[in-house]
Amino acid sequence: MTRASPWWARDVYADRKPFLKARGAITAATRRFFQSEGFEEIETAALQLSGGNETHLTAFATEMIGQDGERSRLYLHTSPEFACKKLLAAGEERIFTLARVFRNRERSPLHHPEFTMLEWYRAGEPTLRIYEDCAGLMAAAARAAGASDFSWRGRACDPFAEPEIVTVCEAFATHASIDLESLLGDRQGLARAAARDGIRVAEDDTWSDLFSKILTEKIEGKLGSERPTILTDYPVSEAALAQAREDDPRFADRFEVYLCGVEVANGFGELTDPAEQRRRFEAQMAEKARVYGERYPIDEDFLAALAQMPPASGVALGFDRLVMLATGAERIEQVLWTPVVERGTTV
Repeated sequence: MTRASPWWARDVYADRKPFLKARGAITAATRRFFQSEGFEEIETAALQLSGGNETHLTAFATEMIGQDGERSRLYLHTSPEFACKKLLAAGEERIFTLARVFRNRERSPLHHPEFTMLEWYRAGEPTLRIYEDCAGLMAAAARAAGASDFSWRGRACDPFAEPEIVTVCEAFATHASIDLESLLGDRQGLARAAARDGIRVAEDDTWSDLFSKILTEKIEGKLGSERPTILTDYPVSEAALAQAREDDPRFADRFEVYLCGVEVANGFGELTDPAEQRRRFEAQMAEKARVYGERYPIDEDFLAALAQMPPASGVALGFDRLVMLATGAERIEQVLWTPVVERGTTV
């Protein structure tokens, strides 16, 4: 078998160069967009005390050796979220960062173990303002890339169109014929609905597992067609770091942005109750221990900062995915300057 050429081979690199030049233009446009909105660009440390406290996030672990030889475990951050919220507690009001983040167990045309996350926060402002930011940023990225539309695997989306706002319950009803509201917390009922739609149900699937399967297999691919979709009002069980809605605490002030069937951003009206946050983290880590046989420590410094953090809204956007959609790239490696190479992978 012929060995694939490395990413730095001149012919391979020449094919990737147009995507990389567009990436540079989109990066510059992103910075201009946030500067025009009065944001401060910040940088966060990649080494953190916790790998994150969500069940299915897997971090890269490392070890720090002190001058006295004492060893302590640290993690490469899966998101700059904890650090950003500490800065909000310190008094920052509008911040953004283009952070290199790391997630283990993740590699596909849309996933990479090291990638760039664009994350931003507005203190004292509602998620509606973040929706507006997302719409403005998508248009700015398209203009920077010279694109009239975004595309992915035969789907197209107009980045200049006003996003449609759809609740999770509406999406389940429209695309899966499931009355999700009546099945909140009903594992058996949701399992029957999933099986009816041809989704494989395992005996140990939790309600959250089934929710994710239905969303992934029946709904996500239909979102963000023709115009961006903002999917809102997730069940509170599916929003570990978002505040519950005041008018209906069964649902959370969480949203995701979809383009061409691809999820590109995940945002919240931020939870600022440290006791509730601790409860959610402990539940997530108990589930992680059950599924993966490991758990990550809770960052006590983060919980202390949360008690001082003002009301805020924020979002994390997969910057590489945005570049992919704006340039028509088929794989995430095409828009990365130096992809991570592992045994058995090609670029």
